[in-house]
Amino acid sequence: MLLGPSCTRNCTFCAVDKTTVMKPDRDEPNKIAAAINAMAIKYCVLTMVTRDDLSDGGAHHICDCVKAIKKDRPDILVELLISDLAGNRNSLTTVLNAHPEVLNHNIETVERLYPQVRPQAEYSRSLSLIHNTCQIDTSIITKSGLMLGLGESRKEVLKTLNDLFDSGCRILTLGQYLAPSKKHFPVKRYVPPEEFEYYSEEAKNIGFCGVASAPLVRSSYRAEQLYRDTIRLMDNTNVE
Repeated sequence: MLLGPSCTRNCTFCAVDKTTVMKPDRDEPNKIAAAINAMAIKYCVLTMVTRDDLSDGGAHHICDCVKAIKKDRPDILVELLISDLAGNRNSLTTVLNAHPEVLNHNIETVERLYPQVRPQAEYSRSLSLIHNTCQIDTSIITKSGLMLGLGESRKEVLKTLNDLFDSGCRILTLGQYLAPSKKHFPVKRYVPPEEFEYYSEEAKNIGFCGVASAPLVRSSYRAEQLYRDTIRLMDNTNVE
């Protein structure tokens, strides 16, 4: 997780620290590149805290981290899970200039629950980020995910899936929400595995290329496999 351990927002589902944020570590790009080289991994998933205190939301720092990684390992595949960057298109362009293979931004929940679950975020802003990514760089695959069990209805979930797909999202993850503590937003319902399977089939019918849907699925679950499945399906579609 880049840009420090503390976030500037107060999402009620999240356990990330909310204490005072620190200045970005200027040496973090070199540190993260060195760590990835030491682990010799082929597919790297990087995430970030939301930094509304920074004029660009931390975009230049994220870009520098990816460029440092790819400088040492031009063959590596990078997936970024980013904040909404406060809706700043220029900041998004800066991030995309690092040319990650996958740009992930989680929608997290259905629109109706945003005021309770993501009070400083906007449903439409998150959809716009995915849409703008597809406009800025068509080579980058877009990804998003939802937590289930927050009180959403089946109809609302399906609407969200359609909204994501219409915005250009092609990889989807669905998992069960688990409250980090009693102080966080409570679990309203434990969704049975067969319901996750239902959403998986519906997502594929909508047109998503890569889908992971099960109670324990999280954003980085089998990330490389979902990416490769998506590339293969998209290549086959283009050939046809």
